[in-house]
Amino acid sequence: MRTNTSETKASEVNSKSNPSYDKKLDLIKKHKLNKADLLWFLKNIYVSRKTDDAEITMKKQNKAFFQISGAGHEGILSAVAKVLKPKHDYFVPYYRDRALCLGLGVTPYEMLCQANGNTGDTASHGRQMPAHWGNVKLNIVSKSSCTGTQFLQACGLAEAGLHLQKMNLKDTPVYHEKEIVYTSCGDGTTSQGEFWEGLTTACVNKLPVLFMVEDNGYAISTPVWMNTPGGSISKALENFPGLKIFTCDGNCPIESYAMMVEVEKYLRAGNGPVLAHASVTRPYSHSLSDDHSYYRTKEDLADEAYRDVFNSFPRFLTETGLMTSEEVKSTLDEVTAEVREAMNQALNTAWPSKDTYMDHLYSEIDPTGSDFETAPQFSGKDDIPLATAINMTLKSEIKKNPLMMVFGEDVADFSEVEKYNNPDLKGKGGVFKVTHGVQKAAKPGQVFNSPLAEANIIGRAIGMAMRGLKPVVEIQFFDYIWTAYMQLKNEMATTRYRSGGDYKCPMVVRVPIGGYLRGGAMYHSQSGESLFTHNPGIRVVYPSNAADAIGLLRTAIRCDDPVMFLEHKHLYYQGYNRSADPGEEYMIPFGKARVVKEGKDATIVAWGALVQKSVEAAKELEKEGYSVEIIDPRTIAPFDYEAVKKSLSKTHRLLICHEEHKTSGYAGEIAAWINENCFETLDAPILRVCSKDTHVAYCPDLEEVILPQTSDVLEALRKLVAY
Repeated sequence: MRTNTSETKASEVNSKSNPSYDKKLDLIKKHKLNKADLLWFLKNIYVSRKTDDAEITMKKQNKAFFQISGAGHEGILSAVAKVLKPKHDYFVPYYRDRALCLGLGVTPYEMLCQANGNTGDTASHGRQMPAHWGNVKLNIVSKSSCTGTQFLQACGLAEAGLHLQKMNLKDTPVYHEKEIVYTSCGDGTTSQGEFWEGLTTACVNKLPVLFMVEDNGYAISTPVWMNTPGGSISKALENFPGLKIFTCDGNCPIESYAMMVEVEKYLRAGNGPVLAHASVTRPYSHSLSDDHSYYRTKEDLADEAYRDVFNSFPRFLTETGLMTSEEVKSTLDEVTAEVREAMNQALNTAWPSKDTYMDHLYSEIDPTGSDFETAPQFSGKDDIPLATAINMTLKSEIKKNPLMMVFGEDVADFSEVEKYNNPDLKGKGGVFKVTHGVQKAAKPGQVFNSPLAEANIIGRAIGMAMRGLKPVVEIQFFDYIWTAYMQLKNEMATTRYRSGGDYKCPMVVRVPIGGYLRGGAMYHSQSGESLFTHNPGIRVVYPSNAADAIGLLRTAIRCDDPVMFLEHKHLYYQGYNRSADPGEEYMIPFGKARVVKEGKDATIVAWGALVQKSVEAAKELEKEGYSVEIIDPRTIAPFDYEAVKKSLSKTHRLLICHEEHKTSGYAGEIAAWINENCFETLDAPILRVCSKDTHVAYCPDLEEVILPQTSDVLEALRKLVAY
């Protein structure tokens, strides 16, 4: 949709006697826009609207299965596309940004293929709804359906660019000089907390992020004055430190273009983030599942139709004599025919083969394979605790990888690097000291503290990972991960799949988890690994000892998938799970269980803190003449079912132990798999030892009853072998 300009000066044409046109004509003259430029705007507006209409037709014919339009937003978005640079700048748009994507180079055919869900869909390859933009060649980042998650990802994309610029490395992801990251939303999404988190992060770090708010006055049926103080996001933010605000009539591509020229100049000069607030219309309902005539008056809709860019811009062109009515009509007829042909072509494009439904869920680089298995080269004494093992691995890997980024709450030793030379200060390095000294081992900027905001950590890391960095971030306590769950489940886990492999999200999320802290209570003792094993696309790792922590963390850092790396707080500094140093290349492949102890009368599958409790219980049962095999899966997703199956072929009895609640805990999933695949092997019912289905209490006596103890494991074992 981008065209070359001609030499014909549109500003040479005289206006009619309409005072409202004078400003537009002055801007045309000031910015030296010619007739070809105006025709480009007109055509992009028409193509966008007619593509919307084609999707609506397809939906009515049951050849598209969802529709949400960008109608009314075409003026400002055409201006953005005219000013910013595809393949140079980055774009994290929202579902109304059809005209932007068309102006950047996406075709109506590609969009209508997405509406049909077929192989011509370059945004998601048949995996995402229409209006969920993405084009890796144009730097349009894959869009989810979530409202608000995009702002933090945009910050991460910008931070990645600045890091790449600073490091100036060879053979690294591309950075373009003075690049801009564009992200957008409607007026309703400014109510989301992550909008404000994104603004804060961009302002504090002076990031080149353009926050575009396309204000059509309604969040579905809720008017903007009910969502935003003063009924205007630009007014609400007018005293926000570090933020430059621009406003315009987004119905007019000329005024929008003039604003965008100033926005671009400000951002490329490195001045920090911009909020662009464009007033637009919404002539169509929110989506085809909505009918705005139920809550908007006829007078309101008639006024919108008059101001709608699809009507008002051609009227301006003809009434000022910049174009003739015949030229405008000819353009509309040409576009209508082009979009109709694109629709017909899209409807004749094949759907993806059914056998591709699992493609791009995980990377083709398989962390369960032999490439991630290296033998340990032990040295020193068996005195490295689990926390130190993780610390050593982080230091080792960050020294080797200038693209690795470590951040989270309090993870750096100092926010002010100059404090390193102060002999009176030891530095923080995490509440458990797991990241102590990692900042010093790294290059400047690789390790830093985040705000006290979990979604902020994960959202920024996702943006960095999409651009080729390797974020290894920390959520300080598992108990507070839930504000980040949207980013983890709907963004991190789905990025590769929803983009058909065009974008990926290889990152590690380290999380202290679990109880047995004496006083941890319900907000420092939570377990919930099954809430992540339930999300396809995520690897879930749970080491129980120092050597496994080293081998698994190195695999997590070097693999190409998102990883939840769960670290049991109670195990950080125990004596029984320590190890010698296995060396700086030691890796353990995911999905390969460890046989902790061999036996013949029963099998225990346990992870985390329950591994040691199972060992202690097994020793007690041995006094009664039984031997118990203990398997530590080490990774929950993927899970080594074959190791359990092999063990059951000897013992024929299975006990599953974990700290998570029994109801809906992962033990139930293992039991179901064994029932479906190994039922004939069993000589007794599968038993479970888990936390009680309640919250962990503060009182030590109550905690002891709630969390599974060695005595609980021993009691279940006796029941199992006696069956």
